[in-house]
Order: sequence, then C-alpha cells, then structure tokens
Amino acid sequence: MWADLLGYRIEAGSFLDGDGTHPDLAASPNGEAAWLSDTEGMASGDNELRCVIVDDDPRYVAIATRILQRGGISIIGTASTITEALQRVEELRPDITLVDVNLGGESGFHLAVKLHQANSHSGLKIILTSAQLEQDFAGLIAASPAVGFVPKDYLSPAAIHDLLAAS
Repeated sequence: MWADLLGYRIEAGSFLDGDGTHPDLAASPNGEAAWLSDTEGMASGDNELRCVIVDDDPRYVAIATRILQRGGISIIGTASTITEALQRVEELRPDITLVDVNLGGESGFHLAVKLHQANSHSGLKIILTSAQLEQDFAGLIAASPAVGFVPKDYLSPAAIHDLLAAS
C-alpha cells in the first residue's frame, strides 16, 4: 500500500517505529496521512548528531528534517546546490551530511568528493540518498567517499545510525 505525502509516494512500512506507526503521521478521518502538529518527543541534547541536508526539493527537505529530528538527529542547515552545501558545511561543521545524488543539474556524487576533500580531517560522514533504487547507483556509491546510501523512502534515524556504526 502506498500513500501520497506532499507528492511523495511512501510505502507502508517505511519510516515506521518498532510498533508499526510513524511518529509524525496519523490517519485523518478520511484515511489520508496527516502530519502531527505537536512537538512532543522532539529530540534535544548535547549528544545529538548534527546534520546538514543537501537536496533541491524543499518538500523532501521538510519531510526528512522532521523525521530525523524526531529521532534525535539535529538538522543544523540545508542546501540545494553544491556551492551552498560547501558553504553550510564549512560554516556549521556537521557530523553528517545527507546528500541527494541528483541536485537538479548538479551531481551529489561530485559534491560528496568535494566535501570529503575539504573535510577529511574533521571526520565528516557523508550519506547519499535518492528516490531511485540503490542498485541504480551501486558502482558510483562504492567509488564515492560516502559511508553509504539510504533510499528516500526508507530514511530514518535508525538507518543513519546503522550506516555510521558500519563505517
């Protein structure tokens, strides 16, 4: 079963907590998914991972921000181009950068290389993402300096933590 959320098709089972529910979504009376408006459970604290999201789709950035923040990952900045991303990462010094592989006319793989070159001393972890399947990019992902890939439909704090633990 699929649900449309801000134009994204989300497969049932993706983005779910262990009990099968999503912390940010609830069924509305007409059966459609709706964002919960409360901020209860928003993560805060000194041990949070600090993340910059690089994606040219502001709707997806909003979705990813909410999902990751609810799971204890602090979104400290966003960017939609390579130039913006390089500036944000230099200014904000995140722990991780989530990079869409398709940034309009720019390549997220190219950005990953630039970020790695500029921040190899800092321990910055780069995670690639896309609405396309991982196998569509398997060779490019393997050759990149990224610690891994998370499909957009399966983005979650647990997926981020799993990639970081495996790196």
